[in-house]
Amino acid sequence: MATSLLITSVLITLATLAQAQVKTTYLLTQESCKKIAAASLKYAADNAAPGGSVAIVDAGGHLLYLERMDGTFAQAAEVSFQKARSAALFKKETKGFEDNINGGRFALTTVGPVMLQGGFPIIYKGEVIGAIGVSGAKSADQDTEIAKAGASAKLD
Repeated sequence: MATSLLITSVLITLATLAQAQVKTTYLLTQESCKKIAAASLKYAADNAAPGGSVAIVDAGGHLLYLERMDGTFAQAAEVSFQKARSAALFKKETKGFEDNINGGRFALTTVGPVMLQGGFPIIYKGEVIGAIGVSGAKSADQDTEIAKAGASAKLD
């Protein structure tokens, strides 16, 4: 009897611990991607961006949404996607990578992802749930500003 009670107590304790280890994961929806893109494109229009491509990826760097403004050069679509992918996979803004490369840390150019500014993580409830990348505005700084505007869009 005492052995059965001990085994039951251990099993209940293990079951409780297993439940405590479950983590809630948040995902970007098409609706949230459209809100993020709309915030980016509004910022671009309000700040006289001559064009731009906005790409949004999930936390694994997979493309969820892409929009290219009229008149934007075609390659901006691929570059914006790669910037977003880099920001998602590294969970940080891509500007720091470009700054490091410009400062002489050339080894960063060999790792594969695009290390150009204009990629910004999308953070929801303290977790990186995706990223946005922008390419094709009037400058790299404006790419970053447009991406930040999108990443700051309210998702609740």
